[in-house]
Amino acid sequence: MKDFDWIYQHVLQRLGSAKALEALLPTPATASQLRAKNDAFYLSTLCRRVFRAGLKHALVDSKWPAFEQALFQFNPRRVAMMSDEEMDALMGNTDIIRHWNKIKSIRHNASFLLEIIDKHHSIGHWLAQWPTSDVVGLWTLLKKEGAQLGGNSGAYFLRMAGKDTFVLTEDIVVALKAQGIVDRKPTSQKDLKQVQAVFNQWAEQSGRPLCQISRLLSMTVNY
Repeated sequence: MKDFDWIYQHVLQRLGSAKALEALLPTPATASQLRAKNDAFYLSTLCRRVFRAGLKHALVDSKWPAFEQALFQFNPRRVAMMSDEEMDALMGNTDIIRHWNKIKSIRHNASFLLEIIDKHHSIGHWLAQWPTSDVVGLWTLLKKEGAQLGGNSGAYFLRMAGKDTFVLTEDIVVALKAQGIVDRKPTSQKDLKQVQAVFNQWAEQSGRPLCQISRLLSMTVNY
């Protein structure tokens, strides 16, 4: 396993400019920024991620205003209370994407987030207090309690919402394999915790957020 400085210098040598490299790195939301976003934003973002999976993102995004209108601006409490008849009616709405399994997930995920809101005051507070040193634990919870949030969907939702996380893209898995950290895509809790421990070590070495380390690691493969 290489240390963080090797990763950074390897990418820097390829790009030739620290300024150009830094411009490519994402910046996560701060704890206060996460808390400032309302619960409807998080439900909308989560559902948008679910619909993006397997579809062109531009198509989903173009339809999202219609989703917002049809789903009470994604007010979690109102969406969680939708009747079966209201859910069925969505399948007749030609302005949205009529994928029944994904539509069913909307009410389920509203109920899931509502439980968190009742316990933690808001989704933003909950995400802000969750330690990034155990972000894979957050992935696991989203997959277990949410709907349609398996694979990388939970991590991509967090990334879209601004919560700091790495994402196990194909490039990241290739880079982890090259460094002898894994021999296949991590899916078991043991393997995920092993990868988390490595990212935690790089974070300690660099003082950088997980999303930046993740991007740099991917660039050791792509650039």
